[in-house]
Amino acid sequence: MDIKIIKDKNNALLNRRELNISVKFDGATPSRKDVKDKLAAMLTVPIELVIVQRIENEFGKQEVNVYVKIYEDAARMKQIEEAYVLERNKLPEPEAAEGEEAE
Repeated sequence: MDIKIIKDKNNALLNRRELNISVKFDGATPSRKDVKDKLAAMLTVPIELVIVQRIENEFGKQEVNVYVKIYEDAARMKQIEEAYVLERNKLPEPEAAEGEEAE
């Protein structure tokens, strides 16, 4: 997966950074989690503060256009974003080890 930043805008009023990126990939379209993981590592930001708003794919292309918002803090993110957007971007819960299951 190859990420190229098309547009990078700092939105001081909402305490966030807004990015338009292009993602080239092989195989299946990458998931929101895959894009978040790669972008957070690339920009060295906490993955919890990255919101993938939109992934647009054109038929037959191995490339997607993605709109991403990176917040400065979680409190501001929860204040601004809609509940369904936060639910879509929620990180999966770490699975408990087999020996630690509740009895």
